[in-house]
Amino acid sequence: MTVKVSTRGDYASRALLSLALHSGQEVPTSVRDIAERTGLPQPYLEQILLALKGAGLVRSKRGVGGGYILAYPPEDITLGQIVSAVDGPIQAGDFGEPHQNGACDHEGQCVLLAVWSEVSQHMRHHLDSFTLADMVKRARGGPPTRAGETTPASRALAY
Repeated sequence: MTVKVSTRGDYASRALLSLALHSGQEVPTSVRDIAERTGLPQPYLEQILLALKGAGLVRSKRGVGGGYILAYPPEDITLGQIVSAVDGPIQAGDFGEPHQNGACDHEGQCVLLAVWSEVSQHMRHHLDSFTLADMVKRARGGPPTRAGETTPASRALAY
């Protein structure tokens, strides 16, 4: 079984990474500028940004000088939130829950449903361990870290 992030999830992550890379600017970024920087198709990007706005991850401004801006600092937005905003809940499959709607009526079914549920939980936790701030660091050539991890440099700063 191949577990894939959808095109929507990938494009949403790329769009928000672009906003995060330029988050020092407090002016909104137009959809056209995001599309040019990321190489994403503008009409599809507009739909994705509307979904991200609906999820509260970006804010928008209309009119001249309008566009999109992150609703939160990059360190407060995870890849899990982004993917969930455009694709719905992160799950290994649509298997249902153990002990519901006769799911345990057949041999081994409850055990497997419990395992698929654990796999889904692991996928959500793993995607939530990466923030946009982590992606910005990587994009700028920094060490690959995830939310909650520390580097030797950050440990030195803590002392």
